[in-house]
Amino acid sequence: MDYLSSVGFCLFLVFRNVVPEAPLAGIRASRTLVHKPERAHDPYLNDGPPPAMVLQLYFDLLGGLESESRRLGALIGPCEAQAMALRRFAVPDPAIRADPYCTYLVAYNGPAEDEHAWHRHYLAHHPPLMARLPGIRELEVYTRVDWVCAPGWQRVNCMQRNKVAFDSAEALTAALNSPVRAEMRADYQRLPRFAGGVNHYPMSTRVLIS
Repeated sequence: MDYLSSVGFCLFLVFRNVVPEAPLAGIRASRTLVHKPERAHDPYLNDGPPPAMVLQLYFDLLGGLESESRRLGALIGPCEAQAMALRRFAVPDPAIRADPYCTYLVAYNGPAEDEHAWHRHYLAHHPPLMARLPGIRELEVYTRVDWVCAPGWQRVNCMQRNKVAFDSAEALTAALNSPVRAEMRADYQRLPRFAGGVNHYPMSTRVLIS
């Protein structure tokens, strides 16, 4: 499956328990998403309470990401942080029809015994299945990069993250209970061996105008 876009980077800022008090409207990113906890039913998984908030910032260049992270480090306080390369995939109907909408944030902690083999299998087989989920509006996969983290942030190093978006928690629940999800679980069992587990969190998502 070809990428719709493979140019760009995302900065994930994860706040486990406390939402930052600093205003977020002035963030200098090409796109900023604010993810907060939502409820959806996954018949296979329950990874417990999601983080209190996740900020997802999009940048065209890694240098711009690092520059903004230095500025934000002094404003929003401690958090978990990771910069990642962005791969966006086409879906049949990408028009999101709700505000807020619902996303499913997934993190593969890793490591894998052979990470190159792991990514080769995942990128070749999993996104084509995910793109067939009923009602899907957005599909992105992120892989880690080396970057300079702001002082005071906890630099995390997940092997991979991904995100799928839907109009609502009900639409996400329907997709997670569809036959396509069963195919995804079967493909998950075929992934090369990896450690560290996987986290899946349903989130309510708003686009922050910056």
